[in-house]
Amino acid sequence: MTLVALARRRAGGKIEAAMTTEIRANTVLPARREPVTLHTADGLNLIGELSLPEGEPKATLVLLHPLPTHGGMMDSHLYRKAAWRLPALADVAVLRFNTRGTASEAGRSDGEFDNGDGERFDVAAALEYAEFHDLPNVWLVGWSFGTDLALVHGCDPLVRGLFLISPPLRWSKPEHLKTWADSGKPVFCLVPEHDDNLQPDEARERFSAIPQAKVIPVAGGKHLLVGYAEEALDQLVAAILPDVPTPLPRTWDGPSTTHQVTIVS
Repeated sequence: MTLVALARRRAGGKIEAAMTTEIRANTVLPARREPVTLHTADGLNLIGELSLPEGEPKATLVLLHPLPTHGGMMDSHLYRKAAWRLPALADVAVLRFNTRGTASEAGRSDGEFDNGDGERFDVAAALEYAEFHDLPNVWLVGWSFGTDLALVHGCDPLVRGLFLISPPLRWSKPEHLKTWADSGKPVFCLVPEHDDNLQPDEARERFSAIPQAKVIPVAGGKHLLVGYAEEALDQLVAAILPDVPTPLPRTWDGPSTTHQVTIVS
């Protein structure tokens, strides 16, 4: 099977020619993609996907999505772009999934939204999957609601570090920040300049409870970082794999596909 045919079978969508192509919002670059089911300790099945580079991954991202009651899911724009681009551009494995009760094009996870409490089992199930499948150099990546899940439930021995996107610090308490401070693990906080929840100056003050935390402002950005996906992914890769050159390429030489995600309410 040709690489183009393989890419089509894995990602679906319209085939682009194997030539220099501008990486756009719906561009899907080659990867080994497979649907996964995560099994929680309280008996739920969670819908997910693992995207692996063609070679051995240098790192693994476990993605925790924004608030599902406000449209957050594994297909939220930064996360689908991470899964579609980073395996090819940075040799990164990407594990994304729907937390309990959350639906996306891939399907609906069992259970119901539990305000960040029962979701502790969801975080644990994702980390157990990564450990069982020997995925290397695991980083937790949280976005909005997902940052609270990561801070409250994610300080696991398997986790190498933490990358937070638009953290609201809504459910996270001082004791959770202290846990990460005591761990000594690296913590990066990508904070939009015009975020309605937490802006860079306040973020620096509140994250001072974690001495090793680094606040990275996004000039002009708002909470959902619409229009700032490339900058967010550049900062993410630079933090976890500083040897990988950034900015990441904006074009791709080789086969690719395009895919229009169906948004599921």
